[in-house]
Amino acid sequence: MTTHAVEAVEAGMPPLSLLEKAAKVLSAFESAGPRLTLTEVVQRSGIRRSSAHRILDQLVQLRWLEREGRDYRLGMGMLELGAMASHHNRLRRAALPHLHALHESTGHLVHLTVLDGSEVVYLERIGGSDDSVVPSRMGGRQPAYCTASGKAILAFGDSGPIEQVIRDGLRPRTPRTLTRPESFRRELAMTRERGVAFDHEEGYRGVFCVAAPLRGAGRAVAAVSVSGHGVHREMERLAPAVRGCARSVWQAMFGPGRQSERRARPEGSAAGIPQPSMDNMMAWLRFSDWM
Repeated sequence: MTTHAVEAVEAGMPPLSLLEKAAKVLSAFESAGPRLTLTEVVQRSGIRRSSAHRILDQLVQLRWLEREGRDYRLGMGMLELGAMASHHNRLRRAALPHLHALHESTGHLVHLTVLDGSEVVYLERIGGSDDSVVPSRMGGRQPAYCTASGKAILAFGDSGPIEQVIRDGLRPRTPRTLTRPESFRRELAMTRERGVAFDHEEGYRGVFCVAAPLRGAGRAVAAVSVSGHGVHREMERLAPAVRGCARSVWQAMFGPGRQSERRARPEGSAAGIPQPSMDNMMAWLRFSDWM
């Protein structure tokens, strides 16, 4: 047991986990200059020098930090995560009123999802206690190939993610799961024609879903969906409402009403690109339980 661990136990506190130590090391760069030495990291974090040195080396390997001589600074991996966190939080804030309106008008469970590799991640879930039969949660994940949201995003995106999903395997989740690549590609082509994707019990027995991509003229960045046990009787009727919600969210984020906000951005802030920071990263660590 290290000296710090002994001191923590004597003070009645559990010793810090490796993740907590890494978080303290990263927090040393908050509100600091662009570069810190090992000694400065130790002073700011309170972590023993040997532990801090090992953690810094690991963070450099992960691209969360960069090293130049004796100095460390935030790396591209950290900046990419901070930008992603800023974008996802802005997306969720813009979408919330429209998702609530969709839930009120349909009476069904509503989701906001994004694609991460071969899976979709739920950024928001709006529903009542009656929707507990649908196995989803904020921060949860599902395979993209057997969800309406995943198919909606994949259909309006690049071919790379589609091929990655197929390479990862279209494993049967229910008797209705699409498991043949040619059938899956045909389903995505039909999704592009319809403008919405359907899930007919492909992920879970008894659960149906309709989803629309969140997009302008380019690829989809997210999807809005309505799901539940009784949705199979209303899929076609619900499709226009889901498409309309997706359009409203896109308009709220990128429509003409946002021009004044773009003009008001300070110099050096690229239009439409979230500016990453340590604050964004720390907020993402608190917000996300799917890290």
